[in-house]
Amino acid sequence: MVQSNELKSQVKAKYNELAREKQSCCATADCSFVGDAYDEVGGYVKDADLGLGCGLPTEFAGIKAGDTVVDLGSGAGNDAFIARKETGETGRVIGIDMAEDMLRRANENVSKLGFNNVEFRLGDIEDIPLADATADVVVSNCVMNLVPDKTKAYSETFRILKPGGHFSISDIVIIGSLPTSLKDAAELYVGCVSGAVDKTEYLNVIKQAGFTNLQIQKERRIDLSDEILDQYLNPTQKKQFLDSEVGIYSVTISAQKPDKACCGSSCCS
Repeated sequence: MVQSNELKSQVKAKYNELAREKQSCCATADCSFVGDAYDEVGGYVKDADLGLGCGLPTEFAGIKAGDTVVDLGSGAGNDAFIARKETGETGRVIGIDMAEDMLRRANENVSKLGFNNVEFRLGDIEDIPLADATADVVVSNCVMNLVPDKTKAYSETFRILKPGGHFSISDIVIIGSLPTSLKDAAELYVGCVSGAVDKTEYLNVIKQAGFTNLQIQKERRIDLSDEILDQYLNPTQKKQFLDSEVGIYSVTISAQKPDKACCGSSCCS
């Protein structure tokens, strides 16, 4: 198993490389099956889309005009710019990313667009560089699966949300026992389906962080290509995997930070 600091270093190096080369994680493998199409989404900026997502978290984020939105793992700014379309000129969007070259790409994009209410900060999702109760809404797209300490990441997400605020996060989870050769492959740890954990475990982390009103807004199984399966599984293993319900799933999850004003009543249960 890759250790926490080593995994972070691998992820950071890979995503810096993708930012410099203006490539998606699909540049060397067929992972176009992972993400959703953004083309017709309001606020979409093609230059900010590196094909690194696995969903459309803003689709269920309920962003309102004037909201402060934080995008965790903001990359070149794709979801941040879509969030900006929703929150409007009276709102604010803050993107957080630990890859310096991604941050540079995002800042280049925001400069070209001329937005004065979108900013990008260098930071670790396990230690978000924002004050308590900053955000009305947090979004994130296929990033939490790359974070070694998901408990700390969701605790930090809880901390930066205002009471009554909520998140909408698209991510990758596993249902059933994924073959070890797929789960532990080094390339997967820095690719589109890296570091995914069991769905039940993932949801428990969110609940333990203190979130309520947890909902799975969207879920779909990711059909891995024959190229990937043949690379990591022998024919017998491949057939067993395809015939089972075990798999890698894209999910979009929402949950709320309780409003302190209602604590002690049924609305906080």
